[in-house]
Amino acid sequence: MLNLSNQRVDEALFTHYPLKTLRTLPQPDSGRRLGRWMLGMLLVGLCVMFLPWQQNLNGEGTVTALTPQDRPQTIQNAIAGRIERWKIQEGQYVKKGDTMLVISEIKDEYFDPRLPQRLDEQLDAKQGSLEATDAKISALDGQITALKTGLQVKLASARNKIRQSEFKVTSDSTDLLAERKNYQIALDRLERYEKGYKNGLFSLTDLESRRLKVQQDYAKVIAWENKLNVSRQELVNARLDLNTIQADYQEKIAKALSDRSSAVSYRAEADGEISKIRNKISSVDVRRGLYVVRAPQDGYVVRSLKFGIGETIKEGESIASLQPANPSIAVELYVRAMDVPLIQRGREVRIQFDGWPAIQFSGWPTVAVGTFGGEVAVIDAVSSVNGKYRLLVRPKARPSDQPWPKQLRVGSGVYGWVMLDDVPIWYEIWRQLNGFPPSLKEEPKEEKKA
Repeated sequence: MLNLSNQRVDEALFTHYPLKTLRTLPQPDSGRRLGRWMLGMLLVGLCVMFLPWQQNLNGEGTVTALTPQDRPQTIQNAIAGRIERWKIQEGQYVKKGDTMLVISEIKDEYFDPRLPQRLDEQLDAKQGSLEATDAKISALDGQITALKTGLQVKLASARNKIRQSEFKVTSDSTDLLAERKNYQIALDRLERYEKGYKNGLFSLTDLESRRLKVQQDYAKVIAWENKLNVSRQELVNARLDLNTIQADYQEKIAKALSDRSSAVSYRAEADGEISKIRNKISSVDVRRGLYVVRAPQDGYVVRSLKFGIGETIKEGESIASLQPANPSIAVELYVRAMDVPLIQRGREVRIQFDGWPAIQFSGWPTVAVGTFGGEVAVIDAVSSVNGKYRLLVRPKARPSDQPWPKQLRVGSGVYGWVMLDDVPIWYEIWRQLNGFPPSLKEEPKEEKKA
């Protein structure tokens, strides 16, 4: 049957006794078929190796807002106070300016309910004091002007007196010279009379008369000398009076100027105190407006951070979280530092959001299902805490893409791929096996600084 012996079986036996079971066994060419299938798969695999593959850089992140004003924020109170009542609930939608919380004052300097009226009274008193100081300054200015005018008059009078004394001294000096000349003449005549008396030309009576005349002339000389000394002393006194007048008036003017400077200084202090009071009045008005904490923009109250009625809060303390309404949604992806040099602004990004089913072929984005398109808008200049760099991705859909879901919420998880250049599949496998970074066809261009 197996035709193993050297003696072959007669073919007639096969015709008379057909072997049905043997005929049902598989044909011996199945091995060839398997080989042909494997060869075909190998050829297909080789062809696939030369298909284009788009390199990409993956990263994880969260949904965020592109502008800072659209990101979640905390509501803070500007002043310290005590919670009186809440006007909101968690999850409630509020508009800009809506009342969220009402607080009351806790600082004793603001307890007086009539504090604005008290401050107005202080302001009126200070303004009255300022007006009185202005009047005093005006009076002192008038006094200084009068003293300067009086000084000029007194000095002119004293100078006139000095000139009169100088004229009198000159006159007395001339008279003294004349009297001295007369006295000298009288002495010469007496001498001639003495000689004439000895010669008998004159009588004793004439000689005695001449002697008497000499004594009279000498007395006149002495008198004029005394008069000249008196005139000179009067001139000295007049000059001293001039200096005394100038010193006295300068002292009075200096005192008036000192009083005026004190009044000006007090006026400046009064102006400063008035400004402080006005500032205090404005601050009180603003502070009373801060007893009501209002929503800075439209949004949803996410969570309250302070609770209860009567609880004390400090200034600048966070009291609630607010998510702005209608934010400009973006995605922040974190990529490795070695991948950042290969990324430029405007690069295409494929995004998969948590909660949205997707089938992604990272190298063939055109056949992906459930992913959304975007582009790189911002690349951080410094790394984050985890050593990775943050990318901000904004929406940019292809014609065949769906727009980003409206149900996205800030903080949702995201997985994304930054798409690079096309390479053959065999090159991508070789790169992945060797741990090499992706390659670009040309060096990235440096971004221009704004």
